[in-house]
Amino acid sequence: MAMQNGQLKFFSGSAHPELAQEIANHLGVSLGRSKLKRFSDTEVSFQIDENIRGTDVFILQPTCTPVDANLVELCLMIDAFRRSSAARITAVMPYYGYARQDRKDKPRVPISAKLVANLLSAAGANRVLTMDLHKAQIQAFFDIPVDHLFAAPVFIEYLSRYRERGLTIVSPDAGGVERARAYARRLGADLAIIDKRRSEDGAAEVMNVVGEVQDRICIIQDDIVDTAGTLNRSAAALRDNGAARVLACAVHGVLSGPALQRIEESALEKLVVTNTIPPKSEFVASDKVEVLSVASLLGKAVRSIHDETSVSSLFV
Repeated sequence: MAMQNGQLKFFSGSAHPELAQEIANHLGVSLGRSKLKRFSDTEVSFQIDENIRGTDVFILQPTCTPVDANLVELCLMIDAFRRSSAARITAVMPYYGYARQDRKDKPRVPISAKLVANLLSAAGANRVLTMDLHKAQIQAFFDIPVDHLFAAPVFIEYLSRYRERGLTIVSPDAGGVERARAYARRLGADLAIIDKRRSEDGAAEVMNVVGEVQDRICIIQDDIVDTAGTLNRSAAALRDNGAARVLACAVHGVLSGPALQRIEESALEKLVVTNTIPPKSEFVASDKVEVLSVASLLGKAVRSIHDETSVSSLFV
């Protein structure tokens, strides 16, 4: 196999060491040795504890909560590897923070997703591996290669148990229709869309369901669930329209603020997320939340990038 980038080395930041260990186990390698600590004022101190000259370095660090701290930590790690003469540095970011600010939708606002891309490139990253970006066009913000994976194979395997029972995949908004359609096609399911509009007096949000959901098992499919407000209202709208069961799948379980209470009180039977973000203990303990691992998928992608073989085969 091609080895022009040297030996594969896999390192982890502090954001998600459990996922890093899972991926390392899949790859059959040990996690790279390094020291990462913080000074009393929270500044990051990082040192690599092994020779990485001429090696192919992968750094696992989702930029989840605390987003800014994890992002700066990743940039400092990349800088350390660059200054230590790594042959290639790939930032493995299962969750790409600031992806929701990807355009100027209001006057005088930043395009944060572009700024983060600039920061990673300036730090010295040669490549980025990420999963289910909020908008696929964020790849164009980079002048370095971006491998954009999808968690669809993990969810499709899980959802296939419902395939023969009258299944409808639901997009919670117009922007997610393409993603939901891809799931529906793979599962041989119907497609429905929730159209959100303000009432005439502007006081309330009206959820109109477009598509057949009567007596169906409805799966709401989204990329991110944060405070779960929209998810809660979407589930209620589907039940009001006669859905027999309502479940939800979201790749990135940000799950902040009142999310757990809303999920527990919602019409949802279950919320399925992946471990692109480390799941909080209270959500793992909930009967309504299930966490699927993307370690195998990310491990295969890392191996393909290192061996210079096709990553697109993982989309099949």
